[in-house]
Amino acid sequence: MAKGGGENEYHVVSVRLRVTGSGVLHLGLQDLDNIQTQPLADLTLNPTTRIEPTRLANFQSQRIRLTGYTDAIDETFHIRRIVIFAKAVAMEYPG
Repeated sequence: MAKGGGENEYHVVSVRLRVTGSGVLHLGLQDLDNIQTQPLADLTLNPTTRIEPTRLANFQSQRIRLTGYTDAIDETFHIRRIVIFAKAVAMEYPG
């Protein structure tokens, strides 16, 4: 990040999750105003696993949020870790 907390433009290339549960977790990336969205590949959950799955992305914005949800009443998930691989591609001019 830039000194002084300026807003940079970031390019997200992948997301890695440490998640367990049952069912299917639907993932996506959005900017804060929902102008840009990108669905990511669904993640089939297991009660225990030794693998942290990675989902590829190609998303660029100043502010990015990761969304995740299930759509069945008996599906559950527990996220222990989220790693977002991103790089600053543009810097803000000082104000």
